[in-house]
Amino acid sequence: MSLTSSPRPLASHNKGALTGTIRVPGDKSISHRAMMFGAMALGRTTVSGLLDGDDVLATGAAMVALGAKVERVGAQWQIDGVGVGGFTEPQADLDFGNAGTGARLTMGLVGAYPFTTRFVGDASLSSRPMKRVLDPLRAIGVEVVEHHDNRMPIALRGPKTPSPIDYRVPMASAQVKSCVLLAGLVIPGTTRVVEPILTRDHTEKMLEGFGADITIETDDEGVRTITVQGLPELRGQHIEVPGDPSSAAFPLVAALIVPGSDIVIENVLLNPTRTGVIDTLIEMGGDITIENRRISAGEEIADLRVRHSRLKGVVVPPERAPSMIDEYPVLAVAASFAEGRTEMTGLDELRVKESDRLAAVARGLEANGVVCEEGHDYLIVDGTGSVPGGGTVATHLDHRIAMSFLVMGMASDRPVTVDDDRMIATSFPSFMEDFTRMGAGFEAGEAK
Repeated sequence: MSLTSSPRPLASHNKGALTGTIRVPGDKSISHRAMMFGAMALGRTTVSGLLDGDDVLATGAAMVALGAKVERVGAQWQIDGVGVGGFTEPQADLDFGNAGTGARLTMGLVGAYPFTTRFVGDASLSSRPMKRVLDPLRAIGVEVVEHHDNRMPIALRGPKTPSPIDYRVPMASAQVKSCVLLAGLVIPGTTRVVEPILTRDHTEKMLEGFGADITIETDDEGVRTITVQGLPELRGQHIEVPGDPSSAAFPLVAALIVPGSDIVIENVLLNPTRTGVIDTLIEMGGDITIENRRISAGEEIADLRVRHSRLKGVVVPPERAPSMIDEYPVLAVAASFAEGRTEMTGLDELRVKESDRLAAVARGLEANGVVCEEGHDYLIVDGTGSVPGGGTVATHLDHRIAMSFLVMGMASDRPVTVDDDRMIATSFPSFMEDFTRMGAGFEAGEAK
């Protein structure tokens, strides 16, 4: 994402019912990993449905810098990998733009290599904490030769003899878990990760599909121990990327809150570690029908039919947070149109996303006449069934904040303006086009 141009405000307004069919971009988590695992594998990996947004393309560019070949051929992407241990020292910084997943996982990919890799990103990514992945890498023997209070720019130099580790993940983070597992691939011996709270398991599933020696044990309390053997021979695969449930959350909420709406969202990933927002919206009274369930590449996918619904406030259990952490901003929008109080707790991870999402959401709600209470790790929204709107929301360069409040404007009494829409391309490049086709209304906002 280029931030050299001026911010581009955008407003959305209530233009009436949303109708039709939408297919959201490919899942971002799987798309990142397809690029990385293809680069580590021997032979060619082909990918259909890849999210070709800025974040994933930044990861692809990093894989090229490390020696893999990545190119788009028609509707598919082809990745010719170099094998585990085959990366070469990059000749320039790896620029991840706004891609936190790409940066953190690639730190694991290259951490154990005996060369220096420097990571840079945009202003938003450079403000995000990286200590959570640097700590286990330091335990492996990686030298952090440059950092700025554990923030980017960061330069890593791998040890001559890296050591496998047993690591207990101190927070619910699929990125930290994946960073350690990926580092373990290049280290002779056994690397173990203990995960007290289940998070997205795409890394484990995809590594197994590529041929890694990986085992998972779950005890009676739900604690998972993931073991990976170093120096496996990974083989290129064909991957069909399903629709991203985090992106699907935007048309999902929009159809629920805009009167008269009736849409179908096709090809949505239904991995149980990612469906918390669907479960919550159904509990709120959302008319959501799951149709055409099927399995693709080990993942369940389905189509969602969504109709306008009268929502009610609910208490969202904190243990659900890992399965919907990226969807809380748009869930807060849904809660604004619900009748009654919605309580969301266990949200401390929102403080360290592309922005302080918890604060950004609260300020955006307040700017549009919604009563809410923000705490260190919670958000309470008092919904009245309607939203006045009319406010301008500071996005803090966060794509999910921008899209969430544009969804709000589709159903509010007055238009809602976001101060910048450029970063939406990081995860949903066709957002405006797709929503316009379904009947949404947008107009250029005024800079303030």
